[in-house]
Amino acid sequence: MRQRRTAQISIFESYAEHEIGIQLKGLSGMLDAHPEVLALVESDLIGRGVKNTGRCGLTVESVFRCLLLKQQLQVSYDQLAFFLCDSRSYRSFARLSEGQQPRKSSLQKAIRSVRPETLEKIHTLLMKRWINDGDVSCCQMRIDSTVVKSNIAPPSDSQLLNDCVRVLSRKLLKSRDRTGIRIRFTDKRKASKTLAFRIFNAKKAGKEALYPELLKVARLVVAQADRATVRIQQEGTGPDVGRWLREVKHYRGLTSKVIQQTERRVIDGETVPSSEKLVSIFEEHTDIIVKGFRDVQYGHKINLSSVDKGFITSLTIEDGNPCDSTLFLPVLDTHQEHYSVLPDSVVSDGGYASQENVLAGRGKGVKRVVFNKRVGLSYHQMGVKKKTFDALKNFRAGIEGNISELKRAFGAGKALWKKHDGFKAFVWSSVLCYNLVHMTRQQLE
Repeated sequence: MRQRRTAQISIFESYAEHEIGIQLKGLSGMLDAHPEVLALVESDLIGRGVKNTGRCGLTVESVFRCLLLKQQLQVSYDQLAFFLCDSRSYRSFARLSEGQQPRKSSLQKAIRSVRPETLEKIHTLLMKRWINDGDVSCCQMRIDSTVVKSNIAPPSDSQLLNDCVRVLSRKLLKSRDRTGIRIRFTDKRKASKTLAFRIFNAKKAGKEALYPELLKVARLVVAQADRATVRIQQEGTGPDVGRWLREVKHYRGLTSKVIQQTERRVIDGETVPSSEKLVSIFEEHTDIIVKGFRDVQYGHKINLSSVDKGFITSLTIEDGNPCDSTLFLPVLDTHQEHYSVLPDSVVSDGGYASQENVLAGRGKGVKRVVFNKRVGLSYHQMGVKKKTFDALKNFRAGIEGNISELKRAFGAGKALWKKHDGFKAFVWSSVLCYNLVHMTRQQLE
């Protein structure tokens, strides 16, 4: 069974006398002070079948520390494996035993087995502890939203259709290895790629003439996939028949949706609502977020709050593109539920402003509910004088720096892990690492 912690810490564990080494040592000591988080990580690793691979297998503690190290360094799994082999400080922080050299595949499997819900629980546990101990003050809180991008290329109808043809054709090509049945089909990948390239480089009139040909190719591949599915269901005997069928049906459904939205947009000239569009068949959870009039981003909106010294106290990953004004009260509810405390003052951007939010916030016990832009609200309605309003307005500006650091230094600008769970786990691991590093710096001051 996988061990929770390293059985015996090496007496030779040491850190370089450098700013990074000193910070890693402080962070290691803080993690040692919160061993309860390992029980949460352990349930994921053992419950999802990530087993120890023998004497040199990673402990639960090492997996969690490697996760934090990866987010802090913003490196690939291959680079992380190299740093863990090469650096004495990183090996000490990850609590690796003598001669232990984890490979990138082992690191990836273990780290990606930690669920986003677990990381959220760890964040709440640590923040509650710090608030109760007085290390984090919640007297003033600021709220803002931003977008974390999905790891996809800018979408286009032609490229989506080409992706669908390519993926479904590849599944059909590998049917013999996966199911024991060889599927004969007409490979349209080259034709699809050529048409997508011509559409990308054509003028508007040329695009309209080429799209029907690409749609015809996509429908042909869907028909081939349907016939293959029926045959495999009847005759398939390979060990991966069920998985192959699920994958083909999944991508077949996405292909049908892409064909439908292309016909609506290109052939019929219809404006398709953002909520109905599919922008990637690999990261199909991706939302279209429009900020302002022309700034379009592809990912998910996150709503977060921070307090003095920049600690992020709450975060939600939203579905769709909800109005900011609807995201104000849930932050207060989260603080009340998780930490049993509400701030005296709450300040947020003008997008959150409404008379209803002011009244509801004050009804919950918040003394001052302030918005960066008053949007018709008087100082009296917000419960402040102009001098206090200006001070809180300056305090709110600090969350822009918090968001910038979260994206720039901890990788939350673009989520690199696959699928919706991977997206959420990446964001939560970035936030968790951000808070832990901030607390370490505070203790080292």
